[in-house]
Amino acid sequence: MNAVTTSPCPTGVDVVLPCLNEAAALPWVLERIPPGWRALVVDNGSTDGSAGLARALGATVVTEERRGFGAACHAGLLAATADVVCFCDCDASLDPAHLVPFVREVQGGGADLVLGRRRPQARGAWPAHARAGNLALARLLRRRTGLRLHDLGPLRAARREALLALDLTDRRSGYPLQMVVRAADAGWRVTEHDVPYLPRTGTSKVTGTWRGTWHAVRDMSTVLKEPPAVRPRPRAGGG
Repeated sequence: MNAVTTSPCPTGVDVVLPCLNEAAALPWVLERIPPGWRALVVDNGSTDGSAGLARALGATVVTEERRGFGAACHAGLLAATADVVCFCDCDASLDPAHLVPFVREVQGGGADLVLGRRRPQARGAWPAHARAGNLALARLLRRRTGLRLHDLGPLRAARREALLALDLTDRRSGYPLQMVVRAADAGWRVTEHDVPYLPRTGTSKVTGTWRGTWHAVRDMSTVLKEPPAVRPRPRAGGG
């Protein structure tokens, strides 16, 4: 397995990979999981053999029957046991090896939540409607929390116990945004770093169409209307 670093790879990491019919992308994604990390493939109702393929490739497979991106992500978080948990799409649009510096930043105490700002590497990697929806939400997020983020992308890292303490409730497209909003309300240090964004394998279940994008924006807009709640900040040593 490869990693975009020559330094020793951090340990104690689980990578949650929400999966719905991603058999074509799984070999590349799992090959890119850094050495010593555990891949948690959360099968969300696949019919293309994704679960069996993931097991054959050495991943731990979690089954989540309730459909929804947030449902799959949260099932992976609940199944995780490592101190640091990462999230990454399972469609080969993002390289999980780029999570290595994210984890170092969290483990080193430089941030509580690290996000990847997607930078398209090819025409069509990020459709105009999806990019427009993301930009609008980033602006609303800035107004709601003060965080000057440019992207609400799925590549991210944080400590498991701290994530659980956020008590995330969205089980649809609003899950990634709710994580950031509640982290900001709790006073977390949130940072953002550029990551290459590649054309995904297959068709997006969320942002592949204007309709899908609209539903995602609607879910996330609901999250932004949540009143702030007091939650504990992560402790430097975990938990």
